[in-house]
Amino acid sequence: MKPQFSPQAIMTTVSRKLNCELSKWEPVSEGEESQAFAVSIGENECIIRVNRSANDFYKDAFCSRQFASSDLLIPEIIHIGALDVEYTYCVSRRAQGVTLQDLPSSELPYVVRSVMQVMEVMANANCDGTTGFGPFDEHGVGRFASWHDFIMSITDSTRYNWDALSEGVVDSNRLAPYFKALEAFAPRCPEIRKLVHGDFGSNNVLTYGARITGVIDWSEALFGDPLYDVANIFFWRTWLDCMEVQAQFIEEQHRELTGRTEELRCYQLRIGLYLIFQSASAGDTEMLEWALKRCDAIVGDEVKHNG
Repeated sequence: MKPQFSPQAIMTTVSRKLNCELSKWEPVSEGEESQAFAVSIGENECIIRVNRSANDFYKDAFCSRQFASSDLLIPEIIHIGALDVEYTYCVSRRAQGVTLQDLPSSELPYVVRSVMQVMEVMANANCDGTTGFGPFDEHGVGRFASWHDFIMSITDSTRYNWDALSEGVVDSNRLAPYFKALEAFAPRCPEIRKLVHGDFGSNNVLTYGARITGVIDWSEALFGDPLYDVANIFFWRTWLDCMEVQAQFIEEQHRELTGRTEELRCYQLRIGLYLIFQSASAGDTEMLEWALKRCDAIVGDEVKHNG
């Protein structure tokens, strides 16, 4: 559940902890689980976020230290601290611009090439000193021994209690084709170990003047095949205009990516199954139904491709 603190309460606590004056509060786009707003701390423009867990903030700090460069701008984390016994705050430098999701549709075609360039930089980031596959922690340690293990982990009943969901809002018969297709495609996915953002392309990419000025919120970041970020764009294309424009650009300009049809379908199904589980668990029936229909379409594409 997203915290609901007043900006003044947050600013008072952070000001006391940092022993400095905060000014010029203004709202900014927030994540699903965190509050966020912009402030000035002296001459520095900053973002303050509040979340229940500090782990994501420490992971952001790790990614900024490990992967940031002049070609991959990741805001520096200045300070992480406790707001109270339950919630944590994070102060980071503010990146200029607006998110792709908030950018007017008429301006999207002018930034997609820059978006792809950033994706290429991420795919070639230096991962020295990190280990494992799949989601990693604030020390760069991945949760899985292989990329295949991560992909198939969505079918693991010890991690995801699908039986409990099937007794309620999700019919197991509806899910069966998704699992079958995932199991068929997963062995064909390469054991590539590179940096993957995991939630790239919409509200976590900032742009200004057709440049990408920041990539934020690395909580879903993982080690594996960078095509997973491309699949995320394709999966969400019918939900968000910014994803549709990016997907069209990739289809027109990057045949080397769209030619990897089996991997793209596999990764989209992995993304879709996770969204189905999360939406069903949270009781978000609108998102659940959309995710089910999206997976129907992806499986349908597979049937048509092989039929």
